[in-house]
Amino acid sequence: MLSIINGKILTMDQRVIEKGYIIIKNGKIKDIGVGEGKNIPENGEVIDAQGKIVLPGFIDAHTHIGLVESSIGFEGADHNEKTNPINPQLRAIDSINPSDIAFKEAIEGGITCTAAGPGSSNVLGGQFSAIKTYGNRIDDMILKENIGMKCAFGENPKRNYNEKGKMPMTRMGIASLLREALFKAKDYKKRIDEAGEDYLKRPAFDMKLESLIPVINKEIPLKVHAHRADDMFTAIRIAKEFDVNMTLDHCTEGHLIAEEIKKEGLHAIVGPSLTHRSKFELSNRTFETPKILSEAGIKIALMTDHPVIPLQYLSLCAALAVKAGMDEEEALKAITIYPAEILGIDASVGSLKVGKDADVVIWEKHPFITQAKVEYTIINGKVVYKRSN
Repeated sequence: MLSIINGKILTMDQRVIEKGYIIIKNGKIKDIGVGEGKNIPENGEVIDAQGKIVLPGFIDAHTHIGLVESSIGFEGADHNEKTNPINPQLRAIDSINPSDIAFKEAIEGGITCTAAGPGSSNVLGGQFSAIKTYGNRIDDMILKENIGMKCAFGENPKRNYNEKGKMPMTRMGIASLLREALFKAKDYKKRIDEAGEDYLKRPAFDMKLESLIPVINKEIPLKVHAHRADDMFTAIRIAKEFDVNMTLDHCTEGHLIAEEIKKEGLHAIVGPSLTHRSKFELSNRTFETPKILSEAGIKIALMTDHPVIPLQYLSLCAALAVKAGMDEEEALKAITIYPAEILGIDASVGSLKVGKDADVVIWEKHPFITQAKVEYTIINGKVVYKRSN
């Protein structure tokens, strides 16, 4: 049993509690309210958060943590299987190394959950997973194993396969290969459904097509890597053609087409913005994108694309979005409840609410203040980091 008392609690559940308490039991939030609490257990651990800010753990909606390991190079780069442009059968969890020092740094920065998955060298790169940032074994860190199918448009797949002298070397080629994969997956599923219980009538097992069935069934979205507006429109066109769900990840030129994104009813995962314009499709990169999309009524999450921006600087990215005009509360939601909702994990994380996972971070001051430090990080009710000085 663990209790937090006297803190200013920003629940991200439409409540701010001055001098509040949280009671944690068996890894879940048992109670939350105003004051020291009537049922603070006498024999449990108590953290006095007097003068501190208490928030849900931050969530980064798009990273490659553990798949691109720190300080290693090729030996630790396990995020792009650059041998075939269509690889939906790959799973992020088979590449994530929890021993990567980036997990320790994430915890120290108040990041308790992230979406981690393949890179963008392929048209279809494999499955993203939602994981907690604490643990020694990835199997014990998984919050939701399959949250989306990585799909990439634009320069990255073009560059990778141009070097190999094979398709796709153009945006037409990218769209064509994605359409072909989705056509085959729909046909594969149809033949399985028609065969029913008659195993002999079922099509031969195809691991790639099997992996796309959750996309066809709209159980998971295409997690679309797209920076340029034209690539986003191509992704939207294909998603509508095959009646599948999608999220717009990166969305670098989203501010140029905000009304179109709103009209399509899409969510956006924006970033990484704390970088220089390293390629042409980033030429319109600006920290004003979150503000413009948010003010257009689009639900957004902010992302670091770790290791492009180290994961622990997610709160700095949010602070810079506020500096560029984004509403402060919306920026906090963009690294807590909004990514949880977009990723489909909001029943467990993203806000401080009775019954949810006890992922709680205590800050010495508001996290958007550059000098702010994390005092405690709690994941699944366990104190996994305590600042020593």
